[in-house]
Amino acid sequence: MIGGGQGAFIGAIHRFASLGDGQIELVCGALSNSPDKAKSSGRELGLDDSRAYTSYTDMIQSEAALPPETRMDFVSIVTPNHVHFKPAMMALDHGFHVFIEKPMTFTLEEAIQLKEKVKSTGKVLTLAHTYTGYPMVKEARHMIAKGRLGKIRKIYVNYHQGWLSRASEQDGNKQAAWRTDPKRSGKSGAMGDIGVHAFNLAEYISGMKVTHLCAELDIVVNGRALDDDGMVMLKFSEDASGMLTATQVAAGEENALSIKIYGEDGGLEWHQMEPNTLHYRPLEGPAQVLRAGMPYLSDVAQLNTRTPAGHPEGYLEAFANLYRNFTLAVKHREGLSTGVREELIDYTDTEDGIRGMAFIENVVKSSNSFEKWLPFTI
Repeated sequence: MIGGGQGAFIGAIHRFASLGDGQIELVCGALSNSPDKAKSSGRELGLDDSRAYTSYTDMIQSEAALPPETRMDFVSIVTPNHVHFKPAMMALDHGFHVFIEKPMTFTLEEAIQLKEKVKSTGKVLTLAHTYTGYPMVKEARHMIAKGRLGKIRKIYVNYHQGWLSRASEQDGNKQAAWRTDPKRSGKSGAMGDIGVHAFNLAEYISGMKVTHLCAELDIVVNGRALDDDGMVMLKFSEDASGMLTATQVAAGEENALSIKIYGEDGGLEWHQMEPNTLHYRPLEGPAQVLRAGMPYLSDVAQLNTRTPAGHPEGYLEAFANLYRNFTLAVKHREGLSTGVREELIDYTDTEDGIRGMAFIENVVKSSNSFEKWLPFTI
């Protein structure tokens, strides 16, 4: 693991998720850019002191020199956005698979280079687009792919948070500090942090790609350098249209991610804070409430369900599904037996990462332009 040491929120989430299936063991880490904290974080996690490295370059080089049965198999990068690209490239160059936080890189140009590196090395790279791991999200994707909604017409996706409603980055909040800093976060704040999740979810479930967009970004909290609120009108392939909103200044909201998709024959609705439920409303026939863990769900939803029906599954279980699918993909790539049909294994890859970075670039460009509708370009 690179990053994720003492005081880091997302590193602990990654470790919890990765260890849940007994397929992954944390064997080494460069857990902080502070040598003392890197060492003490390693000790807290039970790492051998010789493998609690003080830099990711030292870790990757040292691990690559170890015998195959001893060295790490992949690296998990859980740093702020500006420290994604270089360690990912170096890990791939040294023969390691990569699991990386989103957005994939700091710039679109870096994302394109990373895709080429993955292609040339033949390694697996996946992104932590957590919400694709929920079983009912996978069920929604399956239903649309099977034509249950008919031709898709409308997509509405929203991600509303309230934790940045005040300038908490000025009060010592570490998570707020880097997310509102252009040097560490990138060109966009709210859209780059949570809007890209909403964008990814819309394309993932619908199976369609955004072709044009019209964006408006705002800085609501005075003195903030990056957007904390915004909305984007979307045009998709196959003549569908939609709306995406992302805000971190909706005081009182937690992680209110939701999506509604309407086709000519019916609609679907899913809410992240009630993740076991998928609402299906056919044009002809009664509305249905589909629930995780039930035998009527698709094979892919069943594969990503961990508990019997009625037992809540949430963010941590969805995150664990990302790691399990990544592990299965790595085993397939290396010719190892998994007992799982390859067509049931899906994960967000470099193409999704490039589209996520392109979304950020195009949204910022549109918001800054007087010509509001712009083609989605990479």
